[in-house]
Amino acid sequence: MKHRHTRRHFLQTTTKAAIAFTIVPRYVLGGPGYIPPSDRLNIALVGAGGKAEAHIKALKDTQTFAAFCDVDDRRAANAYKEFPKVPRFKDFRKMLDVAGRDIDAVMVTTPDHTHAVAAIAAMQSGKHVYVEKPLTHNIREARALLEAARKYKVVTQMGNQGASMDCNAELTEWVQAGVVGKVKRVHVWTNRPVWPQGVPTPQSGDAIPPELDWDLWLGPAKQRPYSDHYLPFSWRGWWDFGTGALGDMGCHLIDPVYRALKLTAPTAVEASATTVWSGEFREADYADSCPPSSIVKMDFPARGKMPACELWWYDGGVRPMRPAELGANEPFGTWDGGALLEGTKGKILCGIYGEEATLLPTSKMKDFKKPKPTEPRYTAPSHQMVWVNACKGQGKASSPFEYAVPLTEALLIGNLAVRCYDIKKLKPGKTADSWAPYDYPGRLRLEWDSANMRVTNFEEANLFVGRDYRAGWSLAI
Repeated sequence: MKHRHTRRHFLQTTTKAAIAFTIVPRYVLGGPGYIPPSDRLNIALVGAGGKAEAHIKALKDTQTFAAFCDVDDRRAANAYKEFPKVPRFKDFRKMLDVAGRDIDAVMVTTPDHTHAVAAIAAMQSGKHVYVEKPLTHNIREARALLEAARKYKVVTQMGNQGASMDCNAELTEWVQAGVVGKVKRVHVWTNRPVWPQGVPTPQSGDAIPPELDWDLWLGPAKQRPYSDHYLPFSWRGWWDFGTGALGDMGCHLIDPVYRALKLTAPTAVEASATTVWSGEFREADYADSCPPSSIVKMDFPARGKMPACELWWYDGGVRPMRPAELGANEPFGTWDGGALLEGTKGKILCGIYGEEATLLPTSKMKDFKKPKPTEPRYTAPSHQMVWVNACKGQGKASSPFEYAVPLTEALLIGNLAVRCYDIKKLKPGKTADSWAPYDYPGRLRLEWDSANMRVTNFEEANLFVGRDYRAGWSLAI
């Protein structure tokens, strides 16, 4: 039968059509850039101040903050003010227990010595994790993080943002295409430390600020009186809490080299460090503080067709001599560091993330044709968003623990040599004139057995491979 197109029928059908037309997706009503709640990752921050502010800025418009955890209300003040409704905690263990069901992922931006315990607790709760560099305070913790990531099958990322940058990928392509031949020696340097090092341990405690939970800040580290010399940033120069300049900047500066050369674990390391004096011919015993500057040499074995390689690290204002191929007034790296790769057919000079890479002499760049791209490029607007997308199943992380743990471990092995440079720190109670030439400052070449995670030729160095935790803290996976 044919429909009778009456006025009443016309009004009924057009009204229904209008209603259907107005039922539009929420993301359309929200305007350009709107991210519906179902597409947002619920992220908790362990450490809500300092470096965490960069993470908040990178994610606040597209993701949701489910919880903030910080032991110091002063450092977290900006986050608390900007997001007053986000639940706040001081202990990440309580945060995971109370708010865990509302959390998809956790970002850890605490001092180095609490990275591992916070990250493992989050992974045990099934949360994806993003951990600032260096991943851990010591080698045993690094291995534990990798084991946990494999066990709990979560998405992981270290906060070395160069891993998501095109310049890092390009350097890898230059090296692996043989642009400068086989690379057998690399020099990497930084302007760090930009905090005090080579200083005496505070002998008397300062008043603990009321906004700070000092016991929670110490975490697994041994108990000691609070001092203004440790916070907010100088903790990096104390061995109990930080990993010195190598730990701080190595994950940025060495990352592009480590990736390009497919490095693994070093087989041997040695160091030279600044000596601090307390008087004429009286060497200061500042065992708790990292040295003001150091040079570290790491020996890496051959990898496939790539030959054995030396990596030289310099910090505290020390750097290698300018290569002869670099013009007298041409910049030598960037303001905060650089890397120089020496190959059998030439040299490459670059900045902190592999940026501004150039062949030497720089005149070679005039006719240089870049190799065909072979490394992944990331279209996300930030290193943090590369991780967020991976958590959502949209691509892969650029610095997952499978890669980041071996990189971090290599740097921490280098720190073994720095800590063992002055052997007297390991054998207290002897006077300076009682040391035989064999014993006085180590300058030892430490031989590293990666499979068994130990130094084979100097037992004292193994004291620093891991650490004993205070009661109430554990690495249990």
